[in-house]
Amino acid sequence: MATEFTQRVFSGIQPSGGLTLGNYLGAIKRFVDMQGSDFETIYCMVDLHAITVWQDPADLRKNTRELCAGFIASGIDPEQSVLFNQSQVPEHTQLGWIFNTVARMGWLNRMTQFKDKAGKNRENSSVGLFAYPALMAADILVYHATHVPVGEDQKQHVELTRDIAAKFNHDYGVDFFPITEPVIEGAATRVMSLRDGSKKMSKSDASDMSRINMTDDADAIAQKIRKARTDPDALPSEVEGLKDRAEARNLVNIYAALEDCSVEQVLADVGGKQFSEFKPMLAELAVDKLSPISTEMARLMTQPDEIDKILARGAERARELASPILKKTYEIVGMVGS
Repeated sequence: MATEFTQRVFSGIQPSGGLTLGNYLGAIKRFVDMQGSDFETIYCMVDLHAITVWQDPADLRKNTRELCAGFIASGIDPEQSVLFNQSQVPEHTQLGWIFNTVARMGWLNRMTQFKDKAGKNRENSSVGLFAYPALMAADILVYHATHVPVGEDQKQHVELTRDIAAKFNHDYGVDFFPITEPVIEGAATRVMSLRDGSKKMSKSDASDMSRINMTDDADAIAQKIRKARTDPDALPSEVEGLKDRAEARNLVNIYAALEDCSVEQVLADVGGKQFSEFKPMLAELAVDKLSPISTEMARLMTQPDEIDKILARGAERARELASPILKKTYEIVGMVGS
């Protein structure tokens, strides 16, 4: 008889600096939407993943607090959801080691994100960067999370998590870890650069005009949208008309995600309009939705001690869930004293 698992959501974001509109629409907004639903919700600043590439310690502390502020300002309630930073819950790394012995080298070699991040100099990459999908599996499964909201670029890692869970269950003859489901939905799960619609919006892009930062004020948000790259044609009335129009598709996707409606609905309203008409509409909507978040983030960042208390309390709650799952894992594996 199959085990009945509590419906539980886990997801995390690296505090590697500079929350963007892409992080908000592709992740945090969806986290807020899942809060208060039929799921228990657990959200994490994955600072252990951040250090797979070198981080300045002072920046890492600031970025972790800023990410926490971004979560809260966007609508994550630390009482309703479990909100914490990964390094305060040692069960993640303890289960991560177990999963290092379950995952196969061939599985990790196939991870496209490692290839992208390591580039041509793979031999100089950290072991942590290579093995971090196994730690990501531990992040998820140490809570027996059944669902993980992710962008398309992380789907492969959730598939690896499923493989690790299935192999562990098979190797030890148990039905202990759930086979986690990725949740990929929404109009803007992958937000593209405002300067090049073929590239993902990124905090590492040299041009600040390529992205909307969640710390941008209303004027900056509006200016970046007004100057976003477009093409000379009018907006189409049908989705098919966005084919091969990367910049147009990106702006329409952003509008749909901010307005909580479908791309089809947006095009039904704006089809035939020139970008000279559409961009002011998008700028007004973006300022309306985003500037209250940036204002609240700024306020929260003046109270770092309060943020630290929220994270410490979240870590306590996370350990209450994770500790018995890790203990049972140790028992299954055969650790003495577990």
